[in-house]
Amino acid sequence: MKFSRKFPYNPLVEPFALAHVRVVTGDGAGTVRNNMTILVGANGRIEQVAPSIETSIPEEYHYLDGTGKTVMPGLINLHTHLFAQGKPLDPRLATPQGQRMVSRFVHSPLGRPYLDTTVKANAETLLESGVTTIRTLGDVGYEVASLRDRIKAGETPGPRILASGPLLAIPEGHGAPLIALTSSTPEEARKTAAENIARGVDVLKIAATGGVTDAQKVGEAGSPQMSVDQMRAICDEAHTHGIIVAAHAQSPEGVRRALAAGVDTIEHGSVLNDELIALFRHNPNALRGHSALVPTLSAGLPLTLIGQDRTGITDIQLENSRTVVEGMVTGARQAHEAGLVVGVGTDTGMTFVPQYATWRELELLVRFAGFTPAEAIHAATQTNACILGVDGVTGALEPGKSADLLVLGDNPLKDLHALDHPVWVVAAGHPVWRPSPRHFPDIDALLDEAYD
Repeated sequence: MKFSRKFPYNPLVEPFALAHVRVVTGDGAGTVRNNMTILVGANGRIEQVAPSIETSIPEEYHYLDGTGKTVMPGLINLHTHLFAQGKPLDPRLATPQGQRMVSRFVHSPLGRPYLDTTVKANAETLLESGVTTIRTLGDVGYEVASLRDRIKAGETPGPRILASGPLLAIPEGHGAPLIALTSSTPEEARKTAAENIARGVDVLKIAATGGVTDAQKVGEAGSPQMSVDQMRAICDEAHTHGIIVAAHAQSPEGVRRALAAGVDTIEHGSVLNDELIALFRHNPNALRGHSALVPTLSAGLPLTLIGQDRTGITDIQLENSRTVVEGMVTGARQAHEAGLVVGVGTDTGMTFVPQYATWRELELLVRFAGFTPAEAIHAATQTNACILGVDGVTGALEPGKSADLLVLGDNPLKDLHALDHPVWVVAAGHPVWRPSPRHFPDIDALLDEAYD
């Protein structure tokens, strides 16, 4: 059975044994264990991972023969947006006027049901592509938090969600007004953080600098927007509640200010220097005393590698993207060489970043940032779980952890393309037997050509 409109969703987990599989553990060394059996209990948790010859399978467990299959932890995507699918951007909607028009629609009686349907469908697409945990970083409102609660209650299928609610920006800053709450002072910034937290968000996001997609002049992307004091007020409020803070930052100065304020993850990033590397390693204002980089190469490279006639971006956006993307790629490589914590996120929903293509980010980290396939898989599973603080729950195939499994036809350590065609996906013990996320063949062909 597959989660779809054709089949009812069963909120109950039926215990099962997945036998005779190859296990890719997800560690940085690329450890593989052959002919293993994984037992999953009725609570949706892994009970045992052991050699098949040593495993006794209870009678009431469904027996699944996984001969020839590879099992690894479900992927985790640290940077998603569920309000869009990743199709080419309409430049008219990237202006402040365009964003205000879209914002009015999605908050209208007609737009809200449309948004709820879109968010749910995109979350299911992520799940069917093998992503069992996501962090959203910029929602229209609190529609994703509501979906998160429905998934937790067993009312609908979906990945584990850590929702951000609207991001936090300055007036007319990056993301405003469509997906942002705005503030002009530290006191106002703390209030916007408190508002999101009161609405039940799991994480916060700050727009520390301008961005590419809504840039209205050359040089706006990466230009610092929010002050250190404003960002510090947000971080202090979040950290009081044990909540991590992400920052959109696309220049060395923007990254420096965000790290100084205490953010826990830098999204996109820039060229690094010794000062920034030291701040990532030891950040006394961050929740856990250090910060991580989430490069989102998937969101930058297509804008510079695919023609404007296909991406739909303006000349101003193209010029901004050229500067920003070079810094993102260089920073990702520098962070890896320096041994910093580097997570995996794609910025789903942005131009040419479809919801189903998390696997491409792993390939890009290998090609452009010097990762091995094993290191990329480790980053997208165990490292990402640690960044989110859910490593006690997911990210590894270990007894007691949630049964978040990705079942593949081939070994991804030998070819990461195997991640593009899951055989099965299991989220908290709930199986998706025949995953078939809707693809956009024209976008896939352009990305294949761009990265060839």
